[in-house]
Amino acid sequence: MCLSRYERATFGAGCFWGVEDAFRKVEGVVSTRVGYMGGHTENPTYEDVCTGLTGHAEVVEVTFDPEVVGYRDLLDVFWSIHDPTTLNRQGPDVGEQYRSVIFYHSDEQRKEALESRRRLKESGRFMDRIVTAIEPAGTFYEAEEYHQQYLEKNPQRRCYIRRFY
Repeated sequence: MCLSRYERATFGAGCFWGVEDAFRKVEGVVSTRVGYMGGHTENPTYEDVCTGLTGHAEVVEVTFDPEVVGYRDLLDVFWSIHDPTTLNRQGPDVGEQYRSVIFYHSDEQRKEALESRRRLKESGRFMDRIVTAIEPAGTFYEAEEYHQQYLEKNPQRRCYIRRFY
């Protein structure tokens, strides 16, 4: 596997179990990891993040092959799997760790994320204001192993995720 041709994208859209599961089904996604980003505590644990005191969001880091799937396509998936109008909440999951956020890894990703958010606002698909933040990617802290591909390992479990088309 030639990693140099692959790119990374990082998204927060609520509980990372369901977000990861959605991205793993996209053709061209090579791998995913769930973790934490955007806070001020080094090496946070799940328990730390759940306190709401670390500033971190639950995120999914997506490694993708841009020759198969574009970043813009991943943004379309991101917008379709959560409600970008609810501040620090997705369904029953409440707290800053569940915020809607795009962490960009390059200036090109920043431009594409801003443009996609602008298009979504202008589309009228959502009546309420879109609150999704677009921020530079910081340190990614990988979540504990039991969180990785959680829904694949535990098919009897569910995680709130909603498709918005």
